[in-house]
Amino acid sequence: MTHIAPTDAALRPSAIPWPPILFVLALAGAWTMGSASPLPWPGLDDGPAQIIGLGFGVLGVALIAWAASTLHRGQTTIMPNQRSDHLVTIGPYAFRRNPIYLGEVFVMFGLAEVTSNIWFVIAGLVFAVAVTWLAILPEERHLEARFGAAWIEYKEKTRRWI
Repeated sequence: MTHIAPTDAALRPSAIPWPPILFVLALAGAWTMGSASPLPWPGLDDGPAQIIGLGFGVLGVALIAWAASTLHRGQTTIMPNQRSDHLVTIGPYAFRRNPIYLGEVFVMFGLAEVTSNIWFVIAGLVFAVAVTWLAILPEERHLEARFGAAWIEYKEKTRRWI
């Protein structure tokens, strides 16, 4: 009997936990650029706009919390560089494949409006591209290696981002 070693993708998506690193870098970068090289705010700076910005931030935090608790209840890791033990397709994962990352972008967009710092919008967009390449694509390879047809079926019916 021969032993077939699992592929690297089946063991874990990545050796580095890119999403939290990228999120902190995006927040710090936007804050720093807003202080060092502020750009004019193109939006409104009134009460309703501030409420909308705050709403985006609150929605982002709520989405992150809901997604994290769903992963915990599904008995799998929240750490993006660790092996997934179960394919979670309920809660926010029934609507989007990456609700935590979407929530983080919402937080940055909310911060942009509340602080009138356009760099948070720019950082949110850069974060979305970077997290797609460095985390989401490796995570998807990992999930396909771990869960096969179940992952493919889920991927076909559930959008990645918006």
